[in-house]
Amino acid sequence: MKTFRCQLVTPSAKLLDDEVSYANVPAWDGLFGVLPGRAPLLAQLGLGELTVTFPDTTGKGGERSYVIDGGFVKMAGNTLTILAETAVPAEELTETDAKAELAEAEARTVPADAADPATALQRLSRDRQRAALKLRLAQTSRAKGI
Repeated sequence: MKTFRCQLVTPSAKLLDDEVSYANVPAWDGLFGVLPGRAPLLAQLGLGELTVTFPDTTGKGGERSYVIDGGFVKMAGNTLTILAETAVPAEELTETDAKAELAEAEARTVPADAADPATALQRLSRDRQRAALKLRLAQTSRAKGI
C-alpha cells in the first residue's frame, strides 16, 4: 500500500478527492504527517498549511498546498477525510491580494468598547496570522511556477 485516499471538503466545495502518498496536516496543536497504513485518528484542525504529496506513478507527481483554518480531520481505513471550515488552494492566492489582506488586518485594532476585548484580540491575531500565511504561500507558489 503506497497511497491512500485524501478528501478535502469545506461547507461550500469539495476541493480534493485523490490518491496521495503523504499529507502534512495542521492540527490545532501542531503539524502531523500521514502516510499509508496510518492508525485511525480524529483531530481538530488549526490554522496552517496543508500539504499533500501525489505519487509519481504517471509522471504527474508533486505537491499541492492549501491554507486551512478550523475543522476536523479523520483517518479511517485507507482514507484521510479533512472537513475544513475554510480551505484555499495555494494556486488561487495572489501576492497582491495577500499583501492587501495583511495590511488591512494589521491596520485594525480592538475597539475600545468591545464587549469581550480578549476574544476580539484573539480574532484579530488569527486574521493577521491567516493573512501572513496566505502571503507566504502566494510567494512560495509563484517561486515554484504554480
